[in-house]
Amino acid sequence: MPQVPQTLDALAVRTWCGLALEALGRAREEIDAINVYPVADGDTGTNLYLTVESAAAAVEAVFAGYEAVAGPSEAVAGHHAASAGAGLPTLADAVRAMAHGALLGARGNSGTILAQLLRGMAQVLAADSETAHADGQGLRLALRQAADSARQAVAHPVEGTVLTVASAAADAVTGAEGDCGTVARAAYEGARAALAATPGQLAVLERAGVVDAGGRGLVAVLAALVETFTGEAPGALMVPVEVHARVDESVTDVADAHPEACADGPPEEEGPAFEVIYLLEAEDAAVARLRDRLDGLGDSLVVVGGDGLWNVHVHVDDAGAAVEAGVEAGRPYRIRITHFGLGDVHTAGAAGRPPRERAQRAVVAVVPGEGLAGLYTEAGATTVLARPGEPPASGELVEAVRRAHAREVVLLPNDADLRHTAAAAAEQARAEGVRVALIPTRSAVQGIAALAVHEPERRFDEDVVAMTSAAGATRYAEVAVAERQSWTMAGICQAGDVLGLIDGDVAVIGSDITGTAETVLDRMLAAGGEMVTLVLGDEAPDAIAAHLESRVRESYLAVDTVVYRGGRQGALLLIGVE
Repeated sequence: MPQVPQTLDALAVRTWCGLALEALGRAREEIDAINVYPVADGDTGTNLYLTVESAAAAVEAVFAGYEAVAGPSEAVAGHHAASAGAGLPTLADAVRAMAHGALLGARGNSGTILAQLLRGMAQVLAADSETAHADGQGLRLALRQAADSARQAVAHPVEGTVLTVASAAADAVTGAEGDCGTVARAAYEGARAALAATPGQLAVLERAGVVDAGGRGLVAVLAALVETFTGEAPGALMVPVEVHARVDESVTDVADAHPEACADGPPEEEGPAFEVIYLLEAEDAAVARLRDRLDGLGDSLVVVGGDGLWNVHVHVDDAGAAVEAGVEAGRPYRIRITHFGLGDVHTAGAAGRPPRERAQRAVVAVVPGEGLAGLYTEAGATTVLARPGEPPASGELVEAVRRAHAREVVLLPNDADLRHTAAAAAEQARAEGVRVALIPTRSAVQGIAALAVHEPERRFDEDVVAMTSAAGATRYAEVAVAERQSWTMAGICQAGDVLGLIDGDVAVIGSDITGTAETVLDRMLAAGGEMVTLVLGDEAPDAIAAHLESRVRESYLAVDTVVYRGGRQGALLLIGVE
């Protein structure tokens, strides 16, 4: 048996996240199939997977940061290096990253609750006196805090859901004596017993012949915790045998048969039309008011987070009002609105609706700012928003491909660093029967050029060739501010210097944003060009676009310029030259 940790440390957190992601990957389709509450939209397993994937990626990023500073030899020096501080993050670093990643990537009702469960654990495990919280007692306290904080995050808790399963896990470890493995196994057994009892607590589950989907996912996550500390996975957990025979029938009529199943009391016959999710930067007092406002607008309200950053989830009929409430409370972003009536690739005929017909072809693109997301959407693309410093995971790209609901998909990663992530997403989508072509665009301006020549009526191969050629013929650049001193292709830069990057490499180091941008543009146009695309970030100087347009007009005849607003895109300015 391989060596396993006896106490909680950063490596144990990393291992747990990896095993939980594998477990949810195996169980995703099964969990999707039994998802009938609070909405029979067949995506709970997928949402939980994406939430944990984001948590795991955040933990890996922390480890990568330590390895970059300490060097790979120290980073792999051994399991006990974390406690010695030799190249590995502390337990507090790891659990905070896990909770933050889950908060950013939380999807759906169950994913949002899982994010709060992890945040509750982190509140205990990242406390000042770390050693006192790294043993079985610390894990017991963490599981209790997780269950309590998740319940508090839900506006109207309902028994027979993931909240019940989480509480049962915490109750089961109250008297458990021993190491982390003993506590983890007690939590798992308590959660498994509670999951089996969920059909008797919710009529909607009993009628469908299923256990709660969110609770099933949590049991998988706790099974991964057991494996982390014992090296052995608990026996496979099977859903009731009648599920597979009855689930298709159950999701068509369960909403009509059991109106009392709604978390917020008797709903209208078909329930709210939209799911609205967004991240929100806001103060605690504003969030308290937001809870009251959203509670009056709809149901399934879950607000998780803290320290100025929140994840908001609600089901409403007026999606605009839910977003407007977020604007009044603070700054909402990564806004996702799903119309339950449209269905998706997971649900064939949910709630009596016929499956939506697949489009022949779609474009899925990663974009770095809200402004470009709007531009790409207007051009017909399905977008994935990449916030600065928070690249999307492969699961998020796969979900976007599913959302596009097409037989053929052209994928534009628009970032050289996303090449492997996009390739993994393309392979997953192909395994699900979608024909996917990955065009290796390295900047959003290359994606714009590709999208400009996209013609869905053409043969797929011809369309991909045309889009690839347009992207390849577009040089790209960006103007940004250096965050720290570093070596570059153009020399040593200092924090605060203005950097001009051409085709990914630093070519200009300056002190003035507009002057640096002009130098970059001149260098790019020295090799020729017919079209200049400028994408302005929120922090770019107001006059920079007019100045650069004037420069092109006066110095480069027959070259056209187009300007877009990119929003919070990280770079001050993106430049494309076709």
